[in-house]
Amino acid sequence: MRVTSLRETVRFLEKQGELIHISQAVDPHLEMAEITRQVHQAKGPALLFTNVKNAGFPALSNLFGTYERTLKIFEPQLKQVTALVDLRSDPGSFVRSPGKALGALKALVHALPIQTAGAPVLKHRTQIDQLPMIRCWPGDGGAFILLPQVFSKDPDNDSVFKSNLGMYRIQMTGNAYEPNREIGLHYQLHRGIGIHHKKALEQKIPLRVSIFIGGPPAHTLAAVMPLPEGVPEIAFAGALAGRNFRYTSKNGFFISNDADFCITGRIVPNKTKPEGPFGDHLGYYSLEHDYPYLRVESVWHRPGAIFPFTVVGRPPQEDSNFGRLIHEITRTAIIDTLPGVTAVNAVDDAGVHPLLLAKAHERYLPYEKRTPRELLTHASAILGTGQLSLAKYLFICAHEDNPGLDVNDEKAFFIHLLERVDFSSDLHFFTRTTIDTLDYSTSQINSGSKLVLAAAGPKKRILATRFPEGFCLADGFSDPGFAGPGMVVVQGPQFSTYTLAKKQINTLKKKLQTREDLNSLPLFVVVDDAGFTRKSFANFLWVTFLRSNPSHDIYGVGEKFRFKHWECREPLIIDARIKPFHSPPLVSDPDIAEGVKRLGQIGGPLFGII
Repeated sequence: MRVTSLRETVRFLEKQGELIHISQAVDPHLEMAEITRQVHQAKGPALLFTNVKNAGFPALSNLFGTYERTLKIFEPQLKQVTALVDLRSDPGSFVRSPGKALGALKALVHALPIQTAGAPVLKHRTQIDQLPMIRCWPGDGGAFILLPQVFSKDPDNDSVFKSNLGMYRIQMTGNAYEPNREIGLHYQLHRGIGIHHKKALEQKIPLRVSIFIGGPPAHTLAAVMPLPEGVPEIAFAGALAGRNFRYTSKNGFFISNDADFCITGRIVPNKTKPEGPFGDHLGYYSLEHDYPYLRVESVWHRPGAIFPFTVVGRPPQEDSNFGRLIHEITRTAIIDTLPGVTAVNAVDDAGVHPLLLAKAHERYLPYEKRTPRELLTHASAILGTGQLSLAKYLFICAHEDNPGLDVNDEKAFFIHLLERVDFSSDLHFFTRTTIDTLDYSTSQINSGSKLVLAAAGPKKRILATRFPEGFCLADGFSDPGFAGPGMVVVQGPQFSTYTLAKKQINTLKKKLQTREDLNSLPLFVVVDDAGFTRKSFANFLWVTFLRSNPSHDIYGVGEKFRFKHWECREPLIIDARIKPFHSPPLVSDPDIAEGVKRLGQIGGPLFGII
């Protein structure tokens, strides 16, 4: 169904049996987020909170809580938009598939933004403190807007086609923000708004910013789409909504007609204030850091406005369904952008950016021994492409070795890779480089390392699921077990300093060096809780790749440098214990979590759902 507003979306989902109303009073401080988490975990419906304490508006959550519901919301425009993306990647498909081309043209017609004289969102005014003050995790620094569409224009070009619409979290309360007058903006410098902000600073002018909340769900998805440079998000929003993006101007600010709320203001030049902490989508807090902030000028809302929000945390959460949908839309475009790459998986269980799995062609010198050569060219291309450049670990294998290997079957991919990797040649480190701002596996924000592990050729080993006779660990290490064939998880000793942690791993390495029969056990991961890590492969991925920095936390038996190249023999060791400088993991308030569970009892609003 084509929807033109958030309220239409609510009515549509009600008819589909995909939404329930919660009319009892609920607290935006932790309780609403905990309700959303538990309902999401149970694959439950969208939630419309109609009685939010200390707020003048209803709030909507878990809108995209299941992939099936997400598809319902975006059909039938989804096929047209996918056809448009495919057509851009392969213009020849216009001739080969006229029906597909027609769908693409329909989407293209709706991509042109339309300016109007007025807007429903400008009917009423309010203040920041009248919005639902959603706080999701006990350690959060304040209340946040969690599904914002942040709009800015290029200071050098006033055209809407040079604009940026991004989703950057907005802190409404806490820290040193002046109530109702200042709100925090968290974004990375390479984002579109960061480029606009830099230009404004160079011109010594404040950057005008509009923050839209609500509106057609397509506008929300457009704000997180990894679009090619030069393609404005508002054009994609119109194509996906099946309705041109409508906008107007008010006091010099760009206004989305269809938004439920619109906050306008200017970024204060050359000044920052502490923002955060915030319980983020990696499953840990992003800590307090200085970021730009917005001086609020107006807060507008339409009649019957609804305040949508999401809850992020350790994946999978609601944003995982966005990621899956984006992958489906852009799958052809990614392959077209990276010739020779046949599949890429940004692993959701590992937090998306920390771990990429990829397949690509290895065709160089086929008459010689098969080793990763062309794969390294493809790896460089991947790490130079858009948000894929944020990857910390990139594991890539030759498509020809197993064309049917599914990169989305993470365990099967690891088995394939570990059967073929040669630790004397296949590890390639990038040190002193940038990583995801939200990744706290290093002691300095935005700074860390990357590892490309490339494998090609026939199997070099058969992976074991049992330890060889007489196997034992160094003192302090215990509880060895398997996360998968050849993948050993070990309980590590406690430590007070990073220096001591490295000394401990070196004792394990020396112990393993005394054995020559560990070829079938190529990977050891040292953790704080071996039982938890082995409980599921998702746990293994989350712990291993969120809690390690390749250049500092990878060791190997017999490790050495050969002409600047680091190499070792089996096993490779990853220290994935929590270090003193790591940010803390997200944990719900136990009393609030228990109170929400009672809402699922007989007579409660969530009975039969959680």
